[in-house]
Amino acid sequence: MSEVVYDKARLRRARIAVAAVFCVHGAVTGSFATRVPWIQDHASVSAGMLGLALAFPAIGASVAMPLASSISHRFGARTALRGLLAMWTTALILPSLAPNLLTLCLALFVYGASSGMSDVVMNALGVETETRMGKSIMSGLHGMWSVGALIGSAAGTVAAHLGSDARLHHALAAAALTALGLAACQGVLDVQAEPEAEAPPRFSLPPRSALLIGAVGFCAVFAEGASLDWSAVYLRDVLDTSAGVAAASTTGFTLTMAIARLVGDAVVDRFGAVRTVRAGGLLAVAGGLLVVFAAHPLMAMAGFALLGLGIAVVVPLAFAAAGRSGPNPSQAIAGVATITYTSGLIAPSAIGTLADATSLVTSFGLVTLLACGLVVFANVLRTDGRKAAQGPAAEAKAPGRTS
Repeated sequence: MSEVVYDKARLRRARIAVAAVFCVHGAVTGSFATRVPWIQDHASVSAGMLGLALAFPAIGASVAMPLASSISHRFGARTALRGLLAMWTTALILPSLAPNLLTLCLALFVYGASSGMSDVVMNALGVETETRMGKSIMSGLHGMWSVGALIGSAAGTVAAHLGSDARLHHALAAAALTALGLAACQGVLDVQAEPEAEAPPRFSLPPRSALLIGAVGFCAVFAEGASLDWSAVYLRDVLDTSAGVAAASTTGFTLTMAIARLVGDAVVDRFGAVRTVRAGGLLAVAGGLLVVFAAHPLMAMAGFALLGLGIAVVVPLAFAAAGRSGPNPSQAIAGVATITYTSGLIAPSAIGTLADATSLVTSFGLVTLLACGLVVFANVLRTDGRKAAQGPAAEAKAPGRTS
């Protein structure tokens, strides 16, 4: 009996630790985003050049993520996460040091590569912790990522307001976040590959099991990228609002996403992944239709808020489903992550290209159409019956061994 109690206590600590890792990861993104104007000025690049450079984080992540599975297999999940998360937190320093476009692109490539690899390993550990606990935690973990992003952006806003040098700001932030990240990594599960397990390939295409799951994630991330980058522009250009009102639409979108992720686990445990995503898809479709047919700014703002609410839990559940879809969770998660990162990379430019050819209203008609995919294909995220039991039996049935 004492062994079962101890195991539950360890799992609770592991859940807190991996949640802290997600928070640290998000804080790096928030810290960087607020100082982009300073980095642009320091590197002396135009808006167009900056747009080119900002594609390199996603490119670096897409190229490097397939490596994460191999690294985790060789060194164990905890050690891999410790090294990759430290690489990510220290990579925060690089963009602010770049003096020109070339070095900025290279810095952002490394920044994105370290982000993507640590992202894969921490999601794999999140799925493993969720499986052993026997209840949904992935939505809350991604909610903690959003909390970290908000904390990082708030600190960055203060630093920018004070006129501080981004090199100093990011060096201090990197030092603090590296220390916090390393401390958090001590508490995560240390999943090791079985001695006889075959090592995954260093580079590989997403496994077949991840393709349909990734397609659902693609739809959600496309809507997320489009809304984050274009919601304010939509209200300004289509509905002729002030800059303040336009910015509030983006805030409403991110706020509903963060809240929905923090409470999403309880909803998933009550209704299941499939019904949750299907209901979220219906909310996202309703939100998209409100945006497309908006005759008043409040109508569009409500639409963007509904979009955020509807898509919030899709990516966490896609990672959870991928982690249970085959014999190698990290490889499947890397495949889904590659697909979703690609969606985030192309969404903003696709919306802009279509808007130039037609209109922003038509562009968000496409977003609404893709949101329908969440309703139609929600079934691929089914995980019923795949959760491992709690206690010592879970240890025996897990795909790897835990020290």
